[in-house]
Amino acid sequence: MNKQPIEQAMDRDLRLSQVAMQRAVQRAHDLARATGTSIVVSHDGVIEYLKPHVQVISANK
Repeated sequence: MNKQPIEQAMDRDLRLSQVAMQRAVQRAHDLARATGTSIVVSHDGVIEYLKPHVQVISANK
């Protein structure tokens, strides 16, 4: 197994995959917040439902 950091991978797609995954996570959270739905994740085989924090927009801003 290669223990080289992913940022040093020779394959450009592999190097940029971590940034792409972070964008996907952010988009999923934004969509869940906008639709009032939960995000479903699995940690060590345990399924968790994460409730998004709803941003309240004030008319006084």
